[in-house]
Amino acid sequence: MHIPTPCVHSSLQKNQIAGTAMAVEVPIANDERGYNGKITCIVILSCMVAATGGIIFGYDIGISGGVTSMVPFLEKFFPEVYIKMKQDTKISNYCKFDSQLLTTFTSSLYIAGLIASFFASSVTRAFGRKPSILIGGAAFLIGAALGGAALNIYMLILGRVMLGVGIGFANQSVPLYLSEMAPPRYRGAINIGFQLCVGIGVLSANLINFGTEKIKDGWGWRISLVMAAVPASMLSLGSLFLPETPNSIIQHSKDRHKAKLMLQRIRGTNDVQQELEDLFEASDISNSIKHPFKNILHRKYRPQLVMAIAIPFFQQFTGINVISFYAPILFLTIGLGESASLLLSAIVTGVVGTTSTFISMLMVDKLGRRVLFISGGIQMFLSQVIVGSIMATQLGDHGEISKIYAYLILLLICIYVAGFAWSWGPLGWLVPSEIFQLEIRSAAQSITVAVNFLFTFIVAQTFLSMLCHFKSGTFFFFGGWVVVMTVFVYLLLPETRNVPIEQMDRVWREHFFWKTIVGEKS
Repeated sequence: MHIPTPCVHSSLQKNQIAGTAMAVEVPIANDERGYNGKITCIVILSCMVAATGGIIFGYDIGISGGVTSMVPFLEKFFPEVYIKMKQDTKISNYCKFDSQLLTTFTSSLYIAGLIASFFASSVTRAFGRKPSILIGGAAFLIGAALGGAALNIYMLILGRVMLGVGIGFANQSVPLYLSEMAPPRYRGAINIGFQLCVGIGVLSANLINFGTEKIKDGWGWRISLVMAAVPASMLSLGSLFLPETPNSIIQHSKDRHKAKLMLQRIRGTNDVQQELEDLFEASDISNSIKHPFKNILHRKYRPQLVMAIAIPFFQQFTGINVISFYAPILFLTIGLGESASLLLSAIVTGVVGTTSTFISMLMVDKLGRRVLFISGGIQMFLSQVIVGSIMATQLGDHGEISKIYAYLILLLICIYVAGFAWSWGPLGWLVPSEIFQLEIRSAAQSITVAVNFLFTFIVAQTFLSMLCHFKSGTFFFFGGWVVVMTVFVYLLLPETRNVPIEQMDRVWREHFFWKTIVGEKS
């Protein structure tokens, strides 16, 4: 069955988004809770717009590594790196890019995003998902302008901070929005639209870098940075026409009639009573809680808190940022030219990743989350170990690796990226966004985003130094973490496929371990 993919921005008029929904021919069978409905146009169009929040995240991931390998950019802002790269022939291949100032430029975004995500929680809970999405797009737009016009390192880093604020708000609100709008049966596919857009953003950024790197006057990096304004404008303008989710309407405005009308509109049927009753029940519990960050520490929320911390932590320790942020640098390290590095980076992190995420979108609601997590983990582990072994035996501190081995590493990295893109990439955002009860949802999602940003910052800040000191051992380091997270999923993560979002607490009460923490199902 074809599932519409909510990832590509479409030009929308207000009456198209907020008007009466037309049901497309994708009927949803009643689940065990008696929910009715169809996938409607309003759901598809709204999720397409909201998921463009993934494009801004992906664009920044892709643009950072490419720009920081461009000679004119390094000469202007990081001359010591340029000297090591071009003039110091005695320095180790693994240490050419080891600069704390360079990594501060990259990772300052994530500290800003970490802090912003907690402010986003309050906005999302008090005013709804839509305002947070709008703030995210606007802040990212300001950051793109500052980065493209940067005259010195301070202006450059300020732009990165504003980009971080934008991503902090978008990553906190967009996955929640998608999970709440989606019918339970297709929640996985629709939510993965966010990660699919991340892949599109990465691919777009790397292709733009490949073109701008060839500009002879040396200002191509400015185009790369300022082009981030395009997806930011799409998100900002599109968010003005988004409808609020029924969950959010009930939570922040307490207008139950309005919520019922919206639920009927997005489900394409008037028979929504069972789902509406679950929303009202969840809202009553939510309204009784004044301090969600304190409440999430209670024992009955222990599984959700563990997942809110563990899943984003593990996502960053897959080693994906070794590829995503620094793929061009890695290819330079193994002896490929600057232009070839950017092009190969675009292929690896873009085409392979986006295609694999699309496959995940089609399969996640059929195979389930656990199957994709575990199979992807095995695939990533094997490719990392082989890449590490090749680099350990074939690449010394000086000289270049042979072209045969360079292209073998490229193939293995493609396999690795594919494994990540249909497992920990999309599911690292999907699973946290669907497992939290309404009363802790905004707070828990903020914790998820904050932990993601914190460990993205740590990995980004330490990777170049780690590469310098661990050398090829870096791949074995992250490979070991992949083993740990795969075992964690196998033992502790229950299957959430087809479970209504407001009934998700039951999966913990039925799990062999978590039921000893939260109590068995009554």
